Amino acid sequence: MLSSSSTTVKNLPLKKRLCFLLKLVCFVSSVLLFCEFLVYYVVIFQCRWPEVKGEAHVSEKETSASVLKAMILADTHLLGEIKGHWFDKLRREWQMERSFQTALWLLQPDIVFILGDVFDEGKWSSPQAWADDVRRFRKMFKYPVSTELVVIVGNHDIGFHYEMTTYKVNRFEKVFNLTSGKLITRKGINFVLVNSVAMEGDGCAVCRASEAKLVALSHKLNCSLQKLNHSNKRCSDVEKLPASEPILLQHYPLYRKSDAECSGEDSASPEEKKIPFKEKYDVLSQEASQKLIWWFHPRLVLSGHTHSACEVLHAGKIPEISVPSFSWRNRNNPSFIMGSITPTDFSLQKCFLPYESRVFTIYCAAGALLVILILAHVQLLTPPFYFAQRLISKHKAV
Repeated sequence: MLSSSSTTVKNLPLKKRLCFLLKLVCFVSSVLLFCEFLVYYVVIFQCRWPEVKGEAHVSEKETSASVLKAMILADTHLLGEIKGHWFDKLRREWQMERSFQTALWLLQPDIVFILGDVFDEGKWSSPQAWADDVRRFRKMFKYPVSTELVVIVGNHDIGFHYEMTTYKVNRFEKVFNLTSGKLITRKGINFVLVNSVAMEGDGCAVCRASEAKLVALSHKLNCSLQKLNHSNKRCSDVEKLPASEPILLQHYPLYRKSDAECSGEDSASPEEKKIPFKEKYDVLSQEASQKLIWWFHPRLVLSGHTHSACEVLHAGKIPEISVPSFSWRNRNNPSFIMGSITPTDFSLQKCFLPYESRVFTIYCAAGALLVILILAHVQLLTPPFYFAQRLISKHKAV
């Protein structure tokens, strides 16, 4: 009996240490679970689909049938083998994957548009590196059958105009089953997909082919919008499309002098706003922008490329929304656009992702608390209460 109780006494410190270690593991696991998984649900859960005018007076069944729920993001910039550090790739891709998958699960969009620069090194990646990038993209941005994914080409996917080749364009279009200057129609809404890199206007082979498709598409849309098609011989043999003004989707923004007029917490910094934009590099040229407006008379233009948010009006009536980058490598506060769209109207709402600085603050606070707990446990840190008591007792002794 005596030996049994002495064994219990000897094992007590070990049990205490194991219990404390278990508590530390639970604490660290909880912090990791929240910062790397739950935080995306907490933040994205607060986002709501915007209401289109008149939608409130329509029944829920009719609304779901007539309103297209579109999620729009841009500039994911998946890192490649040349410039991408393994830890940077791991961190950024995990963040984007969790954000995207959480958004799909919570918001259940009908369609997702990615406005170019899907890859960071598509402009110079080898066939093997390209295949690896595509594999990682498909894993991160996998989607259910109920959702459609549409990807627009950007300069980092095929190179700037001087780097762009037919091979790179075809390689991109084969992966995403799209062609430049394509029209897709969903729920009576016309979306025009523009290869803005090919809007150089210098008559290059890719540019000529792309512009020819856009001109033909413009003719179809304009004929469909005319009320008396039978009276116009030029439209008699043209395939009829829904009579809805199109929405342009492209990577480069239409021409604007700079981001000086842009506002909002995710717009460019004050220093960046002062820098004038370079045509055919930061934005489309004035000529190319005017062509697209003349050809399509769009009711909305959605673009990316600048990594910052901006809203501008063209010709005094055509709104353009520049969508910020979806990657934390480019921003502390990435976001995406949620659009409720009908053939005649649309309403847009921004959904912000977790701020990286806030996640970092949580980690720092948790790390500091962890250090305090360990020091207190090994009695290297005297609790404040006992420290004050010792000071009082010393004062009395004096």
